[in-house]
Amino acid sequence: MNDRIKWFVEARFGMFIHWGLYAVPARGEWVMYLERIPRSEYAKLVERFRPDRFDADEWAEIARLAGMRYMVFTSRHHDGFSLFDSKYSDFTSAKAVGRDFVAEYAEACRRQGLKVGLYYSLLDWRWDAYWRGPKKDPEGWSKLLEYVHGQVEELMSNYGRIDVLWYDGAWPYTAEDWRSNELNEKVRKLQPHIIINNRSGLPEDFDTPEQHVPWWKKMERPWETCMTMNDSWGYHEADRNWKSVRQLIATLIQTVSLGGNLLLNVGPRADGSFPPEAVERLAEIGRWMRENGESIYGAGPCPFTTSVGSLTAKGSKAYVHVLRWPGREITVAGVGNTVSSAYFLATGEEVRIRQEGDRVFLESLPAVAPDPYDTVIVLELDSEPVGVEYFPR
Repeated sequence: MNDRIKWFVEARFGMFIHWGLYAVPARGEWVMYLERIPRSEYAKLVERFRPDRFDADEWAEIARLAGMRYMVFTSRHHDGFSLFDSKYSDFTSAKAVGRDFVAEYAEACRRQGLKVGLYYSLLDWRWDAYWRGPKKDPEGWSKLLEYVHGQVEELMSNYGRIDVLWYDGAWPYTAEDWRSNELNEKVRKLQPHIIINNRSGLPEDFDTPEQHVPWWKKMERPWETCMTMNDSWGYHEADRNWKSVRQLIATLIQTVSLGGNLLLNVGPRADGSFPPEAVERLAEIGRWMRENGESIYGAGPCPFTTSVGSLTAKGSKAYVHVLRWPGREITVAGVGNTVSSAYFLATGEEVRIRQEGDRVFLESLPAVAPDPYDTVIVLELDSEPVGVEYFPR
């Protein structure tokens, strides 16, 4: 693992923000495409865009209190509306409402001690050249690339230190079509410390599964699953399918137990405020993280098994995440270590243990789960976790 990405792997938890003009109709970030809204009609949404409640400091504080260590903000999505000042476009927040939201966001992240990430969509639905492609419209494609490369250079030049560049929208074209290698070389010259995702058509630093945790395969390098709290990335007023706090915490734990990060999305409303459902869930996650964050930050997979939840590990500690409280006893199996003690992470209260070969029994537990979402029990080991293969007899 290189030094550039070490902080990312240790952070484990970040906030994704999808926000733009699409929040005005409030039907999701793909509304322009799905409803076939002509670009001239879509551009008129600027007249209804009044982000009076946009407060980047409030956003960043909510993220920090939720236990997140970094943020990723949509500087420009597929609709082409740039939330920053750009000499390559007139379709920007700076020209529409006189505000450079990327600048406000980046400064707020730093004030809260959060790493700064920027999302940038390579595609732009407003460009005919995107639909025609580089072979049918080479001249138009060249102009599109001048625009895309120019905007990325602006983002990397005008906003101080940027820690994460999160591309999207390369489809259906190749890294060669986008000249991604050339573009990323420019990025690294401007921001030598930056980490870049795999969505410019090149592997770069980390992988990005979307809306799922890849539990069925071993990921060979750093990865981050991005996920919504309901079904929508951008604000969708009719989307009430909110995941519970329990589901969200369980997803975070499962992701870390497999060696990944969780980038959890918020889609602010058109006025710039977070939906109250998101705020409530993030506050509850933050409460849990303040007591149990040790089992998340810098933690990773543990080779032991149990029927009550997932396990994470760090150093010579294993963390049993009890998502399904069984009552008085819990069994952890496949333990190739000597377990010297066990205790509740939130309180430090000792847990009685009995070890028989590769099985460890946590005994005399409370009848009711101490934590409504996930009770974490720490196992103190004689070394880093060593798993024992299962041979049924």
